Formats: sequence, C-alpha cells, structure tokens
Amino acid sequence: MAFEGLSERLENSFKKLRAKGKLTEADVKEAMREVRLALLEADVNYKVSKEFTKKVTERAIGADVMESLTPGQMVIKIVNEELTELMGGSEARLAIANHPPTIVMMCGLQGSGKTTHSAKLALKLKKEGHRPLLVACDVYRPAAIKQLQVVGEQAGVPVFEMGTEDPVIIASEAVKYARDHGNDYVFLDTAGRLHIDEALMAELTNIRSTVHPHEILLVIDSMTGQDAVNVAKSFNETLGIDGVILTKLDGDTRGGAALSVRAVTGKPIKFVGTGEKLDNLETFHPSRMASRILGMGDVLSFIEKAELALDEKKAAELEKKLAKNKFDLNDLLDQFEQIEKMGSIKDTIKLIPGIGKQIKDEDIDEKAFDRFRAIIYSMTKQERANPEIINPSRKRRIAAGCGMKVEDVNKLLAQFKQMQKMVKNIGGNKGPKMSKKMRRMMQQNPQMAEKMMGNIKGSNPFGF
Repeated sequence: MAFEGLSERLENSFKKLRAKGKLTEADVKEAMREVRLALLEADVNYKVSKEFTKKVTERAIGADVMESLTPGQMVIKIVNEELTELMGGSEARLAIANHPPTIVMMCGLQGSGKTTHSAKLALKLKKEGHRPLLVACDVYRPAAIKQLQVVGEQAGVPVFEMGTEDPVIIASEAVKYARDHGNDYVFLDTAGRLHIDEALMAELTNIRSTVHPHEILLVIDSMTGQDAVNVAKSFNETLGIDGVILTKLDGDTRGGAALSVRAVTGKPIKFVGTGEKLDNLETFHPSRMASRILGMGDVLSFIEKAELALDEKKAAELEKKLAKNKFDLNDLLDQFEQIEKMGSIKDTIKLIPGIGKQIKDEDIDEKAFDRFRAIIYSMTKQERANPEIINPSRKRRIAAGCGMKVEDVNKLLAQFKQMQKMVKNIGGNKGPKMSKKMRRMMQQNPQMAEKMMGNIKGSNPFGF
C-alpha cells in the first residue's frame, strides 16, 4: 500500500517522543530531522520536506506544547494538521456549470490511466444521478477509441466519437450533442504522449480555447514519484489545470507525489485511483489521508465503504431476524458477501483506527471467506438454519464434503457463536438509519469514533 514505508518511519520517530515526559527543543529538532529524512525517502520534493519540517518545528517548540502534559501527542497532532494543510486542507470538489453541460477536459501523459479514469469518474457521477458523456478525442493512439468504448460500456455511460476527425472538432461537436441529449457532464478523453512536447500542448490549448472547459483535470501516475510532480508543474504552467487525479495509490508507491503536488503546483488532488476496477475511485480527503499516513486509520472512509456495500433489502431482513434474536449461517454467508463488496480485506482493515497498524499483511488471510463459504455450502439447509444440531458425526461429514478438517469446521462454528453474541448486542439498531446516525456522530467526534472502532479488535470473529 501507498505510504507504508513513510508510515513506519514516522511511527518509529514518534515512539521516542511519546516515551518522554517532557520535551526539549533538541528533542523536537531531532524528531523533525528524522521526519524530513522519512519524507525524502518517500520521494517528497526536497523544498516541500524542508518547509514542512520548519513549520512543524516552529509550532512544536511553542510554550503550549512544551508545557503540555502529553507533549509527544501534541507534536503528532501538529504533524497531522500540517500534513493535512500540505495536501490541501479540505477536499476540492468538481466544478458544476451554471448552465449544463459541465465540460471536464482530461489530460495527461500516455499510460497514466487517463482513459480508464475518465470512465471511473463518469461512473461515479452516474451513481450520483448525473448523465455523463465520454468523448473520444485521442485519435492517435491505436485502439484508444475502442478502449474508451469498452470502459464506457462497462460503466453504462455513452461514448461520443467521430473516428480520426480533428480532436478540436470532435470536442466541439460533443458539447453540442450533450446539450441536445441532456448530458450534464462531458468528459473529453484527450491524447497523451510519452513525454511533454509542443504538439501535445498546442492541441490541448486549442481544445481549451474552443470549448472552454469548466474543469481541466490532469491524470498522473503516483508510481512515478517526483516525475509525476514535474509533469503536473509543466501541464499547469502551459495549460492551467484545475486539479489532479492521482492513480495507482493502491500500489507500492512511496507517496511522494501525493504530498508534493499541491505544494509545487498550487492545485489540489481531487480524486485518487485505488484499484483496477471502475468503481475504485475515491474523492481525495487530505485530513483522512494524513490520518492514514500517521497510522491513525480512516474511520469515515471505512463507514463510507460499508454504506456503499450495504444491501438495504438484506439489511432490513437481517434487522427483523436480529429483533427476534435469530442469526444463522445463511445470514453469515450474506455478511461475507457484504464485506467482500468493500474490497480487499487488507486495505479495508487498514482504515480501522487502532487495528490497521497493528496487523501485518501476512497475518491477514484473504482466502478465509472462501474456506468458510465452502464449509457452509457442505451443510444441509437444516444445519445452516440450526447450527446447534451439528454433532461430531455431522462435522466429519461436512469436513469430508468440502475437503477440509473437522478442526476447520469447529473453528467456523466457534467464530459463528462469537458473531452471534456481537449481533445480539446490536439487535436494537435500525440498519441503514443507524449507519447514517453513526456517521454523523463520528464526524462530530472522531476521538470517540476511533475508540469505538479500535474496540472491534477484541471482538472480531474473524481474528483480524
């Protein structure tokens, strides 16, 4: 995952501060030296790293920190606030035209993921009730138009194309088409190059001056580190971008681009790509990202993922069962399905405060649900509905049926009993309504949210 190395280095630096009852100016400066080295190793721009640690040091050696009962925590709080500010302070929203359609010009180098992320963003808006239109303005790259049509079909979003016509004409005609057909967002998938050149910039400038986009988004690959920041700077100086989409933030990137882009260009990161699937696109929240970097988790993103995965019909059915204190293995199968919709278990767990940083990737078994599912499918309908009737002979039959050991069946049943106790405790909650109420509460009181989510570790039936 992105920032893993940086998070580890920062955590080690802060351990020394937490261990001290009182901090001296020398303690702070030594910690900030380690923080600066950690940022440089994460491929953060040198000037950005230097300015960041200077700001933190100035705030951290103030009287309020030095005289605090927990000075180490105060320094970490300052680092968290400065990291948030470094990445933009607050989320930057997509522009909305006063008179639709809103024209969004997507640009970037070849191979940055521009075409795929055009479709990802269009799908995100479609889910919010908009009617986006994808436009094929890349007439040079082989199969570029076909690729946009494929991802457009997957997203259920129409694609406007005119073959190898002049991209400026294509963009202009697409806007007219959108007005006539009620599309409120137009995404221009423009051409890229392997490097920045005059021909590329001239074409993009011509499109901009012809259709006057309300938003120019630059798609950059976070895996390229400082090169990504240099690309963003060049595009901004020539074209005047409004924001950045950072791709591959789920990969083994050191995170330098995310921490440097805003400071170097003055333009915000608006979205981040977190996977290959079309729904793997997230709004970029600087405060949440800062919390992740510092190993504090991201409880609000966790809740948002859970809400998106929630099947309200099944939730209502489960609510009725909980009210009657009934929860069987068929319900457990449904819960597996809901959890898997949230994405990778490893990535999801890292969002939970107090848990993510304590668990290593190798400790998480992504195949556990598959094994549990195989065991349950080897049971009869009666056994799934009434697990208490499963005696030793039934366990042997179930184990043989799924190719596992009796110990595996016992483990599932033991974890099921533990989960029964958990759901019994929340039986009075009202499904989706409670979820929204909890989210508001957690936004207002993130400290209480972290405490609540951290308590999951002791009661998690799957051993995470």
